[in-house]
Order: sequence, then C-alpha cells, then structure tokens
Amino acid sequence: MKNIAVILSGCGYLDGAEIRESVLTLLYLDQQGASVQCFAPDIEQMHVVNHLTGEEVASESRNVLTESARIARGEVKDLAHLNATVFDALLIPGGFGVAKNLSDLAIKGADATVNDDFKRVTKDFLSQQKPIGAICIAPAVLAAAVSGDYAPTLTIGDDADTAGAIEAFGGTHQNCESAAYIYDETLKIASCSAYMREDKLANIAKGIEQVVNKVMAAA
Repeated sequence: MKNIAVILSGCGYLDGAEIRESVLTLLYLDQQGASVQCFAPDIEQMHVVNHLTGEEVASESRNVLTESARIARGEVKDLAHLNATVFDALLIPGGFGVAKNLSDLAIKGADATVNDDFKRVTKDFLSQQKPIGAICIAPAVLAAAVSGDYAPTLTIGDDADTAGAIEAFGGTHQNCESAAYIYDETLKIASCSAYMREDKLANIAKGIEQVVNKVMAAA
C-alpha cells in the first residue's frame, strides 16, 4: 500500500482549499487503495470570505489547520510534521487558500513568498524523486516554492497572468484543457487546471483523476 500525503489550505474555495477538488482527490486516492494522511499549516488564514456573498468578513478569523479538519473529517496533522521520507507521493488540491495561506501569490503574484514548511516539504519530495500532483492554482505556488532549485513544467489551464507567474518563477507553462493534465517526466510532477478554468464538474473531475492516477503509478 502506498502512503500519500495531501496538503490542504483551509475549507472553501475563496479563502481555503477548494472542497470539490479536495474531495475528488481523496476519492480517487481511495479508489487506488492508497493510505492517505492530510496536512495543513497551523496558522491563521489570510482572511475569511463569506462564500454566499463573496465579501470579506473582517470581524472573523480562522485557523487553516482547524478549517482543513472539516474536509479531512478531523484526520489532519500540522504541516510542520510532514516528513517526506515516510510518504511515497504528495498531492496538493487547489483553492484560493493555496494562494492566500500557503503563499501570498494572490496578493503579490510573481513576487510571491511561500510558507516555509510548504517550501521545505515540496523540495524534500523532489530531492527524493517522489511524485507530486498539483491541482488548480497549486502548480503556480509549487513553482514559487522550488524556484531557483527546480524548473518544473506545469499547467494551470490557460490563464495568462498565472502562467506568466510560473514562467517568472523559472518554470514552464503549458496550456491544457480541464479534462487533461500535464506531466513533467523529469521531476515527476503531474498538474491539471481544475477550477482555474470554468468548466463542468465532470471535466474537472477527469483532470484530477488523471493526475491522481499518474502520481500513484509513478510512486
């Protein structure tokens, strides 16, 4: 049985992990017979967003680890404790939490900085030649995390600004449809656009399934 780590970034696409992407990732890992452990940083969210109105709720604050427990049904550990040596692969669902809580990409774009534990973990998986699956906006933050050490080939779909950020971090971006994925053979990184492209859930699910299956096959 393969041990897979999944990094979450909260709960809710506007200020945390994208719930559909996260659940689909966990579903496809389960169908592949993987043993899964979720992780999230024990930090405060950048902000809280009312998902009904799309407006920021200035009076509220939430913890990324606590919010991620909603998706993981309580089975989530502090990202600071993620040790790449005990896992076979890493999956990173998207959502604005990746760009707001695991990094400040949503604010600073190509000048983004990345959470120290996220940076350490991604570099550890790559240095140990273990596969990574990155979904939605996660490929851009992954590129930022490993910038200067690795130059991955990735996709976030076809958003020009975010693709430009990947290129600025030293990576290579390839446009990709929702139901497909891109695979960097050298670094063993599979990526797909998911909700970086507005599309039917069925097509988004196909892309995520292929990323999970490719990561499992490479692990």
